Amino acid sequence: MTAPAIEPAPIAVNRPRLDVDIVCVGFGPAMGGFLTTLSRQLLKDDGTLAVESAIMPGMPPQIVCYERADDIGFGVSGVVTRARALRASFPEIAKAGIPMAAPVGEEKVLYLLDPIGASRRSPFLRLADSLIRTMKWALPVEHNALNLPWTPDFLHKSGGMVLSLGQFMQWVGAQVQSTGTVQIWPGMPVAEVLIEHGNAAAERGQPCPRISNGDATPRGQSCPRSGKKVIGVRLLDQGVDKKGAPADGFTPGMDIHAALTVVGDGPVGPIGQQLDAYFGLPENHHTRDWAVGMKFVVDLPEDTPLKPGTVLHTFGYPEPEIFGFLYVHPDRVASLGIFVPSWFDSPVRTSYRYLQHWMLHPYLWRYLKGGRLRSWGAKTLGESGKRGEPHLAGDGYARIGEGSGSTNVLTGSGVDEAWATGAQLAEAVLELLQAKKPFTKENLEAAYVQRRRASWVEQEAVVAEKSRDGFQRGVVTGVIGMALAGLSGGRLVLPGKPLRPWERIPSLEDYFRGRISPSEVRKVRDDCYARGVSAHAALMERAGWPTIPYDGQLLVSHQDALLLGGKVQAPPGYADHVAFVFPNQCQRCGTKLCVEVCSGQAITPGENGVPNFDREKCIHCGACLWNCASASPENPQRMAVAFRAGTGGLHSAEN
Repeated sequence: MTAPAIEPAPIAVNRPRLDVDIVCVGFGPAMGGFLTTLSRQLLKDDGTLAVESAIMPGMPPQIVCYERADDIGFGVSGVVTRARALRASFPEIAKAGIPMAAPVGEEKVLYLLDPIGASRRSPFLRLADSLIRTMKWALPVEHNALNLPWTPDFLHKSGGMVLSLGQFMQWVGAQVQSTGTVQIWPGMPVAEVLIEHGNAAAERGQPCPRISNGDATPRGQSCPRSGKKVIGVRLLDQGVDKKGAPADGFTPGMDIHAALTVVGDGPVGPIGQQLDAYFGLPENHHTRDWAVGMKFVVDLPEDTPLKPGTVLHTFGYPEPEIFGFLYVHPDRVASLGIFVPSWFDSPVRTSYRYLQHWMLHPYLWRYLKGGRLRSWGAKTLGESGKRGEPHLAGDGYARIGEGSGSTNVLTGSGVDEAWATGAQLAEAVLELLQAKKPFTKENLEAAYVQRRRASWVEQEAVVAEKSRDGFQRGVVTGVIGMALAGLSGGRLVLPGKPLRPWERIPSLEDYFRGRISPSEVRKVRDDCYARGVSAHAALMERAGWPTIPYDGQLLVSHQDALLLGGKVQAPPGYADHVAFVFPNQCQRCGTKLCVEVCSGQAITPGENGVPNFDREKCIHCGACLWNCASASPENPQRMAVAFRAGTGGLHSAEN
């Protein structure tokens, strides 16, 4: 029999309460757009009120924003964006003095050939590689890379900006708080959404699961639920043990009641997950597409020829499914990294190891050799786009940003789109406040959702909706499918069905068949797991990948990166935010994908097959939520890993 899910027991305590007009969850680009737009219009030019608080008459609306991270903007996050929505909010953004910002200059898309022969390439790609090498005298090929002579306009970011999202969000936070109309509280994770007179945890006896991975509700269950009003959020309990039981210094999380709850906590945020579980997703919507982004910020060598604003996009290596990027900031600083997507059918999809092989590609290493690691990090990106769109509004709540399905999966753009959704909601909120209309589902859909539907965000999302389906059948079909979708405005696509890891990931023995014997695979895996480490490094080296030549400066071990590239914060007194809720599933799992994919090596093999979790190493990327090779026995759309509310994460001043 399958062991029941392990869930923390509800704590029955008298909780303090705070009443506000609007409570916001998460401070990312979407919330930046929302709070920037809203805060500017709460007061008239003469300083008098434009709108009045319902709970504090004579004062502007009381707005609080709670952010999980211990400070605004911490984490590694280099981006390139067309900045259309950002420029609408900040017309002089190029002259605003934002650290690490630069206008886009030279932009290249590169197909990286395999320089070492270890990449798993299809016969078609091997033939293509051979032809490229044979014809390199006539093609723009240098250092084992083909510079695509033509790139469709929809992929270009010309006229845009290269940003450190962390630095940008710190700047935005300072702008917002200087208005005096908004309070932003970092280091304050939100645990629960409050629904009517209870909370999500109080509804566990209902047929729907409390937390899902965002897929539509299975048949036979009573979700989605309607007619329920969101009335705020509950902050995370402090002074508890790792399982959430009260300990010394126990302080119950405060209940924040608000007329409107704005949710912008990204693709792995607990509040977004709870809303998806409670209300379900629209028909045929799902969140099966995602990518794990592994990123470095580096000091380039003093003699680097790369100028600020240089943008390099790569594909083809270290594996054909993996995409890479390099963005150059002022002062010889560069953001670089890779994206490991959901359709990469590998049981050893370690982002860190693949990132180092990508950096060592001859085309890139000539620019990076002699550089120095400043900071690093990882993040899960929701790549379902419009098909991952949840219910955008309901009684008392609205969704914005990446967790609302705003990412454009065709252009690979998310920051500008997220900001735009936040600005659209702010305009809608101001309209409703001025008209003294309540934040009902009907009113929010008319004021916010319709604004979004009429915007360029929606128009481009429709074009992009099925653009990546071809990748489910292979890299070549994926690239062709993207080109067709982009050039035809979404009218022509190549079909493909997104699958869960547990539906598509082969066993270690099958994946390495023909390279490593099944008996050796089992021996390596058992030996590594007995030592409490992942098996990816040992198996990759046996499959032909060379050992990384550590230099102690840029090429460093995974563990050293935790020390050199930013401090991982894990404040005491909080429950573990990663839980393996079905131990029997873990025991039967022979892949341990959660171990292999963990960005900070916080998940390691444990006794009896159930992984160990060390939150002193967790950087909150959320990769484990999506990379589980075992389906939940309660809901086949879910997996056996829960990613809950937690605080801390990667603390990097460089970002």
